[in-house]
Amino acid sequence: MGEPLQYESVGEVAVLRLDDGKVNALSPTVLEAINKGLDRAQQAKQAVVLLGRPGRFSAGFDLGVMRSGGPEVARNLVIGGARLALRLARHPGPVVIGCTGHALAMGAVLLLAADLRIGARGESKIGFNEVAIGMATPIFLLEFARERISKRQLLRATVQAEIYTPDAAVDAGFLDRIVDSDEVFDVALSEAERLAVLPRAPYLRTRSLARTPTLALIEETLEADIAAAFPG
Repeated sequence: MGEPLQYESVGEVAVLRLDDGKVNALSPTVLEAINKGLDRAQQAKQAVVLLGRPGRFSAGFDLGVMRSGGPEVARNLVIGGARLALRLARHPGPVVIGCTGHALAMGAVLLLAADLRIGARGESKIGFNEVAIGMATPIFLLEFARERISKRQLLRATVQAEIYTPDAAVDAGFLDRIVDSDEVFDVALSEAERLAVLPRAPYLRTRSLARTPTLALIEETLEADIAAAFPG
């Protein structure tokens, strides 16, 4: 596999394209690549567009790594994913995700962390499948869901592991709007450019006021919750 993330600077926006040639599973290597892209965007004081590959945004954590590496590796990977979501939510500029296809498990959490989410119209699967595959749902996932998912859909999306099509994902709260697949990048970039020209200090202050209770609770509970989920 080549580099899983490509970085492009477009004016006030950093475009991060995630493409591992497969399902964009979040391995330690992929998490590191995204964080390095965010480092560059932060240094340049840019807004961010994060895109997947055609048909795939992210299938979530790399289960092969989690199963083969033992509890410590699994803990570190899950904590790394949660911290990436926290970082997206706190990036010192607007963050727009172009959801180019399937977004499952941790991939769906990243959608909830971003400021704005543009999805591709079609039959992609979006949602949390943890319960369906026999995994307990971590607190950080539940709290991001509680913040962004429609109250009438919350239990269906988390406890009942319902998976949504893109149009239903808008109603549920995973996405803000959907467009044709060949328009995702252009629309996401346009939205990021629109947000990037808003006065930055009021934008960040207002976003912090809106999101701090959720993000602070995630920070407070993260280490103990994941240690309990992956003992040993």
